Amino acid sequence: MFKIVDGYIIKKYLGTFGFMLILLSTVVLVIDVQQKIPRIENATAIDPKLNLTYFLIHFYPFWIINLVVTFLAILVFISVIYFTSRMANNTEIVAIISSGASFHRFAKPYLFTSLFIALISLTVNHFVLPWANIKKNELEAYTYNAANKEKILGTAPVSAQLSKTEYIFVNSWNKREKRGYGFVYQKFNKDRRMIYELKANDAFWDPAKKQFVLNTYLEKTINKDDSEKLGQGFELRKSYGQAPEELFPNELLGQNKTTPELIKFIDREREKGNSNLNAHLNEFHQRTSMPVSIILLTFLALSLSSQKKRGGLGINLAIGISLAFVFVFSFEALKVVSENKSMSPALAMWFPNIIFFPLTLFLYVRRANQ
Repeated sequence: MFKIVDGYIIKKYLGTFGFMLILLSTVVLVIDVQQKIPRIENATAIDPKLNLTYFLIHFYPFWIINLVVTFLAILVFISVIYFTSRMANNTEIVAIISSGASFHRFAKPYLFTSLFIALISLTVNHFVLPWANIKKNELEAYTYNAANKEKILGTAPVSAQLSKTEYIFVNSWNKREKRGYGFVYQKFNKDRRMIYELKANDAFWDPAKKQFVLNTYLEKTINKDDSEKLGQGFELRKSYGQAPEELFPNELLGQNKTTPELIKFIDREREKGNSNLNAHLNEFHQRTSMPVSIILLTFLALSLSSQKKRGGLGINLAIGISLAFVFVFSFEALKVVSENKSMSPALAMWFPNIIFFPLTLFLYVRRANQ
């Protein structure tokens, strides 16, 4: 009998979750496309191939994957509240418990199903989502307003720390064209005394040879006796071991890397002395903390909705949506706190789970003992 009940609950769980997933994706997609049509039309003016059809094929499928991953735990939470509340209102839960099953036994299919979804989410977060982000981020800047679009595709001063003694500065670097003006490379000794400097009027990235091409350059080598050796020329090719996207990373770069690649990138940046890594560390920790949230929120939803209440389904959904809003908002707020270096990324990305765990445990134990 219990196997039949387990199958029934799992079917309800996955069916409701699948319906919510399709509903959310469809509604949000339609709304987002309508909002972004004027910006997509602006992109079409720049490049005719960047029309709405192109975005629907090459941008939105990958954008949907990112959206689903972001709200997966909340979708699970609301789905469990919805179908469990209906079971409670139809006295199905009372009948199951009355047949001899404990509440813990009744919760068993919830555990197995949430673990199944969490494991899929964990795999997607660490390995599939970065691939989708690469596709999404190629076009996403075109859907931003003018100010945010300029941050991603426009021209701005950039700098890079190659090691603890080597630095690159570019006064004006265009991220889309990978070309800049006012290029400076400096190298220091262990006493923080500059021993070499290379300047160029302009520089651009040659993707075929994976080198920077420096035009109208001047180099200066400073000897121990403070004498200088000067050199100049019209063209000089230099390789600094990384492409411009790696040397001058933006906040989206970490999203494009699988977890093994992200770990190597973070370690490399630490070795170089880069202390501004919290955005990438947030990405790393969130990839694991969010799947864990699926299990946690499943049991929180079960505890809240498995007993018939005055107000029925409506009150349960109201509570669920309110808690879902708090949960999502806390993640986004803590990202900002972490990026401002007011909290460690690990604590920031696990803090919602840390707070919700005792609440879930208390409500579950109380419900099991009723």
